[in-house]
Amino acid sequence: MHWMALFKPGDWLVISFGVIVCAVSWPLAWQSGAADKAVVKRGGEVFAELDLSRNRSIEVPGPLGITKISVDKRRVRVVSDPGPRQYCVRQGWLARPGEIAICAPNQVSVQVQGGKEAYDSLSY
Repeated sequence: MHWMALFKPGDWLVISFGVIVCAVSWPLAWQSGAADKAVVKRGGEVFAELDLSRNRSIEVPGPLGITKISVDKRRVRVVSDPGPRQYCVRQGWLARPGEIAICAPNQVSVQVQGGKEAYDSLSY
């Protein structure tokens, strides 16, 4: 506690102000709107637009085979893909605007759209 004696009243004011600004800005910076739809692309072109309020599954043909995409409870995911590494399947459920799963070897992608997209490293 020896180092605590070095702080002056003004230091505590600056620290308090910084903590308050961070606490208030955190939810504002990371909020996003509600997701409305999922856009499925094949070979860079739109294959289907899926309404997230309606549960369904579709099959998207690609160069390697069929990619299966499922919508359930206002979320979407790639259920199966013929690609070797299964990265898009491992993405899991996508629910927030801006989230995307890309099955590069099969040239299929699914992106959630709607409201305000959340900030991510690609937005920077």
